[in-house]
Amino acid sequence: MMDEKDRISLINFRLEQAKETINLTRFLIDSRKLNVAVNRIYYGMYYVLTALALKHKFETSKHTQLIGWFNKHFVSENPENKNLGKF
Repeated sequence: MMDEKDRISLINFRLEQAKETINLTRFLIDSRKLNVAVNRIYYGMYYVLTALALKHKFETSKHTQLIGWFNKHFVSENPENKNLGKF
């Protein structure tokens, strides 16, 4: 279990990763590298979601667990958001 200072540092790091990934995604789309752009979009969302989970003191290294946690706490609990968690 990490202390609060380390948690905040990691949250900020993940948010910075997301910003860099978004900037790279814009370049990739402009360069017509759409397959790579889709991958970077996924990871940009993953980094932001990881930061959100850390803020709520949830930690996992598994993408599926992170998505499940998000769906449980942010989609399922709010009936207006039911369709947001479906692909």
